[in-house]
Amino acid sequence: MPTSQPEASGPSEDRATPDDLLHARTGTEVSPEDIVLASGKDLTPGNLEWAKRKLAAEGPSALDKLLP
Repeated sequence: MPTSQPEASGPSEDRATPDDLLHARTGTEVSPEDIVLASGKDLTPGNLEWAKRKLAAEGPSALDKLLP
């Protein structure tokens, strides 16, 4: 029975992932729907209004703040 060996090309445990690789935004416009979905909420009229206010106050960085 073969033993499992860690992949040589796998991620190193002693290095952090660069910040620019962690963000999912692709340079496109951020929509209120994006904000609602990133927050884990359902797409309801109330949540969309909340997202519109959040987007107006924080700009596109509102999405970055919600994503890991």
